[in-house]
Amino acid sequence: MPEKILVVDDTAVNVKLLADLLAVKGYAVVTAASGPEALAAVEKEQPDLVLLDVMMPGMSGYDVCRKLRASAATAVLPVVMVTALDPVQERVKGIEAGADDFLSKPINQPELLARVKSLLRIKLLHDELAEWNRTLEQRVEQQLAQLDRLERLKRFFSPQLAELIVSGDAEDPLKSHRREIVVVFLDLRGFTAFAETAEPEEVMGVLREYHAAMGQAIVKHEGTLERFTGDGMMIFFNDPLPVPDAAERAVRMALAMRERVDDLLVRWRKRGYDLDFGVGIAQGYATIGAIGFEGRMDYGAIGTVTNMAARLCGEARPRQILVSQRVLGAVEALVEAEELGGLTLKGFSRPVPAYNVLRLREG
Repeated sequence: MPEKILVVDDTAVNVKLLADLLAVKGYAVVTAASGPEALAAVEKEQPDLVLLDVMMPGMSGYDVCRKLRASAATAVLPVVMVTALDPVQERVKGIEAGADDFLSKPINQPELLARVKSLLRIKLLHDELAEWNRTLEQRVEQQLAQLDRLERLKRFFSPQLAELIVSGDAEDPLKSHRREIVVVFLDLRGFTAFAETAEPEEVMGVLREYHAAMGQAIVKHEGTLERFTGDGMMIFFNDPLPVPDAAERAVRMALAMRERVDDLLVRWRKRGYDLDFGVGIAQGYATIGAIGFEGRMDYGAIGTVTNMAARLCGEARPRQILVSQRVLGAVEALVEAEELGGLTLKGFSRPVPAYNVLRLREG
């Protein structure tokens, strides 16, 4: 699309001369015979450059230029002042009025075309920069909105799941799917009795400390918090983001949690709170996806593996981390563990081999 040039002059011969010259060079030309016509033409036609005669009745070219510069829409519109008066004095007035360039009559055609071409090139660069800034502002606004949405989603979902939902990089992560995961159940021993006898403020204080400590370990090891109910929590690994070392992450997280709870127990026991900590870990396939109803959704896992982890947690004595045989097989080179034999777990027809993880191996 050709650049559009507005030619403004109260002398028809001058207008025709300039219009013909510019049209031959491929420019689209619109004309005006006075200052008010020029302002109206600028608003309607939105030219890329204005050739503006200085001496016109009623409103001079300087007045028109000042009006253009006063408007945000035309503040950088290229304006070339054209006059037959003293070039030195008129150039100073033109610059003060906001003109970009100056031509003396009679017009030197090569000079005119060179100045027009130069100013149009500058305008094109300015327009490209303005468009880049505009799109940059849009991108920044979109990213800020995305970050805000991400932070709100993180209140309900794990950081990994929240990022997948916001980015849209993967198939809908909330859609039901089946995957092998490692599930970790943990809870505080003695919490029910404690909650029955302690003041509500004490109970909430313990939960805040406990959740904060466990939450740090979950985030560090990139686990997905499925839910927490008072003193109980369920975390799983290998979904929504697959990881090659799900069992190792789960066991390392559980050991880190036990260390943090050990620190908490020192404080709690000084306050007279008789609490302790147990963990169960199992590995297997589960169906995973959004669970709930419109207005309140959770991201959950359903399957035998979740039941096994919960039952192992229920069987764990204070400070024990009980793992299934599959989990131990994945981490036995990393940990020291003791065999507990087959445990009779509710919901399982056969005894389930279980192992108590004692510590990480040295080195």
